[in-house]
Amino acid sequence: MGDRSKPRRGSMGYSPRKRANRQFGRISSWPESDSSEIRVQGFAGWKAGMTHLLVRDNNPNSPSAQQEVRKAVTVIEAPPMSVLAVRGYRMTPYGMQTAGEAWFNSDTGPEGLSPRLANQSRGERDAEEGRKPSKRAGRIPSRGEGSPDAALEALREADLCEVRLIVSTQPALVKSVSSKTPEIMEVALAGGDNASKLDWAEERLGGTISLDDVYETGQEIDVVGVTKGKGWQGSIKRWGIKLLSHKNSKRRRQGGNMGDFGTGYVRKTIRQAGQVGYHNRTELNKRILRVSNPEESDITPAGGFLNYGEVTNPYMIIQGSLPGPSKRILRFRDAIRPRPAKPEVDITYVSTSSKQGA
Repeated sequence: MGDRSKPRRGSMGYSPRKRANRQFGRISSWPESDSSEIRVQGFAGWKAGMTHLLVRDNNPNSPSAQQEVRKAVTVIEAPPMSVLAVRGYRMTPYGMQTAGEAWFNSDTGPEGLSPRLANQSRGERDAEEGRKPSKRAGRIPSRGEGSPDAALEALREADLCEVRLIVSTQPALVKSVSSKTPEIMEVALAGGDNASKLDWAEERLGGTISLDDVYETGQEIDVVGVTKGKGWQGSIKRWGIKLLSHKNSKRRRQGGNMGDFGTGYVRKTIRQAGQVGYHNRTELNKRILRVSNPEESDITPAGGFLNYGEVTNPYMIIQGSLPGPSKRILRFRDAIRPRPAKPEVDITYVSTSSKQGA
């Protein structure tokens, strides 16, 4: 019998190609840090669109050293995020498990939060009546009826291996997004020990975290998002397999065969039609070229970003393209495979010309 604990082989960016469960990406691992300063390792924002800029190449070993280089960039609108709770984890023989949570009073939370918290009571009702809670109902973890102070004290007495924050977005501050219901997600904390992390989280419970508290210009981060959906497509478009010969009987846009007869079933490696797009994807080491706000430097092009509009909140400019269409919410984390530091970013021009008809 094979080793059942061996790691999976192959990239999940290749297979399985299935639809994501939600519109924002899932982060399953966070980088470790030896820093003594406590800071948040993640954030979230909305993809506004793309533009271009000119940046001076300060790498002395580059063929274009001290020359202006044109870069394609993506603009992310990222208003402050609300801190809803602090969650502690303990290590068990089966991996990390939740040890407890301390939530702040939800009555004073961000606008539109109550529909999300209402899902929790629906899930508890389903569990009490013997039904399996729906996916939407299970998105919010169950909260105790005690006070936050008592929950924090219980976390301090527990043997924790990690402390994280439960935060939510504030779409009510974003003009261009139709949905005004906050999305709730978990972010990790880096630096210090667990006791100091709990103290740090207690001070910010019920408050907000801004973009410039988390990231700075020149930093490289990982971007997690859901790609643009293409629906159900055939095997030619989905996998890029070869067209059959024109002499083939009636059909060309399909696989040559479905496997051998002796197996008795179709193997999962056979490339068949199915979902294309709307997949969870992670872009590694994307460089932040600017963290600013519209009051300091306006980034909205003439006529607004296509299918988005005007950027009115703090934003960051990230080099290159990012997954998903405009208005798609993206998540960010510290680089899990960091590279050596690069020279300082020197932007000389940012295009705000109209994107209409581009």
